[in-house]
Amino acid sequence: MEQVSVIVSVYNEEQGLEQFYRETKGWLEKLPGDYEILFVDDGSSDGSGEILRRLAEEDRDHVRVIAFSRNFGHEAAMTAGLDYAAGDYLIFMDADLQHPPACIPEIMEQFREGCEIVSMVRTENRTAGLIKNITSDAFYRLINRMSDMHLEPGASDFFALDRRAAEVLRRNYREKVRFLRGYVQNIGFRKAALPYEAAPRVAGKSHYSLRKLWRFSVDTIICFSNLPLKLGIYAGLFSALLGVILILYTLFTRGGAPSGYATIVILLCFMFAMLFVVVGIIGEYISVIFSELKDRPIYIIKDMQNRKELSEKRKED
Repeated sequence: MEQVSVIVSVYNEEQGLEQFYRETKGWLEKLPGDYEILFVDDGSSDGSGEILRRLAEEDRDHVRVIAFSRNFGHEAAMTAGLDYAAGDYLIFMDADLQHPPACIPEIMEQFREGCEIVSMVRTENRTAGLIKNITSDAFYRLINRMSDMHLEPGASDFFALDRRAAEVLRRNYREKVRFLRGYVQNIGFRKAALPYEAAPRVAGKSHYSLRKLWRFSVDTIICFSNLPLKLGIYAGLFSALLGVILILYTLFTRGGAPSGYATIVILLCFMFAMLFVVVGIIGEYISVIFSELKDRPIYIIKDMQNRKELSEKRKED
């Protein structure tokens, strides 16, 4: 009998949690076999924790809750769900209902046809706004050009794995600076991509500010591409070319010193600016290396509900 684990990262989602639970449970009940909904409370400061504890008490057979000691971030929450899920098939979703639970039967159909990874590709997100949609599209284009990995444009944190693919991620992809949807695209296996339209948030607003999105984009590029480190070589060659042009200009200019004083100043400013950009890029890579060397935990668990059921299922595996 197949078992499905739905992994849900939760951070301050008290207004929509119960609706998410009802809708998701309704679709899971229609599937053959057993299921669990594994909520990971990422240090919520509102009433999300209380709601999750109540749901776990009311539905001990199907609801599991992992609570972090503090906010570790969305990637850490999904990693904890990956580590503790007991299902044969793992489906990762957000709690705001922008990832429609109605897609679950279609995902399972892809698994029955032999797929091992199912990526849900967002075709439209009307609630994100023009700027966010444009920057999202630009990010996928940039990372695909800068790295050997190909990310499906529109791929989101709504995806599913079978047991074998999940085990590869559990054992071998333990970086501290993480990009789980990128790992999913990178590990191989037989994949399927299903389109979906992001639904409006059931309540609240996105927790990703422009600053967090920028930090997330930089970390992703550093994790999957070495091209920024090579900018120093290209900048050096370009500066050398400009230097040769300036030398030739000086030699062939009559009347003493060249008249282009402003040009020289601008050239020096440009070269120093390029130098500092390259130094900053190197600093970002060193920061990632430093995080890995410290080897601090990706997350810290404060509490688990229905832990006995989780432990028993993992032992059976």
